[in-house]
Amino acid sequence: MMTSGWIVPLLIFVAVIVLMIIAISRWKIHPFLSIMGSALLLALVMGIPFRSIADVIGKGFATIFASIGLVIILGTIIGLILEKSGAAVRLAETVLRLLGKKHPQLAIMLIGWVLSIPVFCDSGFVIVNPIRKWMSRQSGVSSVTMTIALAAGLYVAHVFIPPTPGPVAAAGLVGLGDNLILVILVGIALSIFPLAAAYFFANRAGKKIHSSDEMDEVDVSEILEGKNLPSSTLSLLPIIIPILFMGMGSLVSVLKLEGVAADIFYFLGKPVIALVCGVLCCIPLLRFIPYEDGKTPITRLHHITENSLRTAGPIVFITAAGAMLGQVIYDAGFVELIKANAGFFTTLGILFPFLIAAILKTAQGSSTVAMTTTAGLMGLFTSSDSLMSALGMTTPLSAALVVMAIGAGAMTVSHANDSYFWVVTRLGGLNVKDGYRTQTKCSFILGITSAAVLFVASLMI
Repeated sequence: MMTSGWIVPLLIFVAVIVLMIIAISRWKIHPFLSIMGSALLLALVMGIPFRSIADVIGKGFATIFASIGLVIILGTIIGLILEKSGAAVRLAETVLRLLGKKHPQLAIMLIGWVLSIPVFCDSGFVIVNPIRKWMSRQSGVSSVTMTIALAAGLYVAHVFIPPTPGPVAAAGLVGLGDNLILVILVGIALSIFPLAAAYFFANRAGKKIHSSDEMDEVDVSEILEGKNLPSSTLSLLPIIIPILFMGMGSLVSVLKLEGVAADIFYFLGKPVIALVCGVLCCIPLLRFIPYEDGKTPITRLHHITENSLRTAGPIVFITAAGAMLGQVIYDAGFVELIKANAGFFTTLGILFPFLIAAILKTAQGSSTVAMTTTAGLMGLFTSSDSLMSALGMTTPLSAALVVMAIGAGAMTVSHANDSYFWVVTRLGGLNVKDGYRTQTKCSFILGITSAAVLFVASLMI
């Protein structure tokens, strides 16, 4: 039962969040300005002293640059190099070769899942789409089935597995910035369930819905023959090395090992250092990037870095704005609201961050904005004055499940205000109506399946 003394503050909180959503989705105000403006408005309405507001806002903003900002930037650089060098295509070809052609739906889904770990799902779909078409024609499997399977594989990794910026930012905001390997492992394990659900949905939907690209002639022989593409080893190293180093660093920390070797592994296992090593592993890939006038690999790296900063910059600043809003929530006393009504909110448990992220995603379209904003609201699992603490999410594993719940909500649902919806429908040869019957419905299934699994898992820890 909610105590009556908190009804007004709760209504104020809801009103500010609704205003923020309207500002982003209907008024088209940039998410950074909308979230920051909402933080300022909430601070003023809730009576935070004027002299303290700037410090509160600044504290939340600075937290991101001190923890997770570099990780987002470095992950973006790795992803862009893999995309531009053709290493992403090589990764797709490697998965296809390993799985064979007997299960094309599964193959294309796993190709998307692997590719979206370092590469944005929108870019990943564009890269793999010619292979999807070719596999559909070669196997006789419905083009729509292949489209749904590819889109689902890309989407799941996009919201669950670092170093994709969304889950990286969410992990940092809840206090797991130095334990990304845990988030990666939990994300990999969780992926099995929504992907299985999407696999069955894709097969069923493909029998009822048809696309305009089913008769397209597609020639991807040059791509699949690997002309001018890096080797599988070179393509995998920028992904494998950071994960391996972070795993070793976590092992050293858990086992409390000491000595020079342990210190080195601990150093290499820090996410920033691990991703720096991932960037270094990308250097051999630079010569595969086409560039006019024969410019040197160093010049190409400079160009890639500039583009990556343009891509990562908005994400970092939106994440920082989410942290500002989270800091205001703490200082305004909303955590005490949750604690005073723990009986009500704990019944929602892991579904609380899922629902918040789903509302934000459905309203404004961006999965990354939904993830960073929700994670900013939740706060650090190590802090006694955060929503994480109020909901009882006070261990690294429970915090990782919260990151997954936020990611699941950030998939629910993809529709016309989401750029990925248009990438999938247009390149998949679907009209808007069929886009809702495929991409929107599948994203709903992905989110609900993930939330159900997470709810069960949260009851067991």
